[in-house]
Amino acid sequence: MTASTTTDEVIVTENLTKVYPGDILAVDGLDLSVHRGEIFGLLGPNGAGKSTTAGMLTTRVLPTSGRAIVGGVDVVAHPAQAKRLIGVVPQSNTLDRALTVYENLYFHGRFFGMSSKQSKTESLRLLDQFRLSERAKAPVLALSGGMAQRLMVARAVMHRPSILFLDEPTAGLDPQSRIALWEILSELHGEGQTILLTTHYMEEADQLCHRLAIIDHGRMLALDTPERLKASVGADTIVTISTDTEDREAFATRLRSSIPGATGASAIDSGVRLEVQGSHGVLPAVIAVADEAGVAISDLRLDEPSLETVFIKLTGKDLRE
Repeated sequence: MTASTTTDEVIVTENLTKVYPGDILAVDGLDLSVHRGEIFGLLGPNGAGKSTTAGMLTTRVLPTSGRAIVGGVDVVAHPAQAKRLIGVVPQSNTLDRALTVYENLYFHGRFFGMSSKQSKTESLRLLDQFRLSERAKAPVLALSGGMAQRLMVARAVMHRPSILFLDEPTAGLDPQSRIALWEILSELHGEGQTILLTTHYMEEADQLCHRLAIIDHGRMLALDTPERLKASVGADTIVTISTDTEDREAFATRLRSSIPGATGASAIDSGVRLEVQGSHGVLPAVIAVADEAGVAISDLRLDEPSLETVFIKLTGKDLRE
């Protein structure tokens, strides 16, 4: 444990960096702390460095430089000790296809030193908690994507880890399966489980995370609660204006200078995004400015600020790009 680590911090990184062959900088000097009992998110687009960060924290990726302390253990100096403190759910399905649903849990418990009786009891408890009891004797290949993901989470917490890591846990799941997994993660948190997850889904980060770090090109751009991040936009209304005008930058500038309460405006692929304090009368005002500028509008939409808005504010690009 470093001098800067407190008993409340279960993950601490200091200038954590990963450079892949070919001089590819995946993570650039990351300083991060995760508190005991919280759900912490790494939010960013694909290729931002989220999975590499999770890989370094879980001993699967060796850092180029910097330090990572997990549960008070230096993961580079003592990887075997660190592995006993963590549970990991990777992006890919790593269930043993030769075993049944129950056996995947039972033998995982035995591997981590549980007695036969302990492992059986805990396996049955987790099957019930994760809504998989009816599938206990089924082969893993018979599970749907959502069920397989729930089983991987159950297996990851089988040995009661200090920290649970999930790398894009709901990628590829249908909405119903995604919500079911959210409910289970909330239950685990209610039991005191510390969780770190990576995601590029804004609604997932907003729904689950107490704090989150926004990452792009391997660098942390912001870290706070979802509510404070959204408040940092400086607007309570986002107006999305769809138009095929060629000079969207000029139209954005005109809107910002003409609309009362406007705090920002930027050109996007489909038109212009306008940030405003207060929504009263904003739509007629936008239409009036467009008419005056000779700009044809095909659609107008009002929204509250989202994490997508925050990302655009920080990077000038859409999170999905």
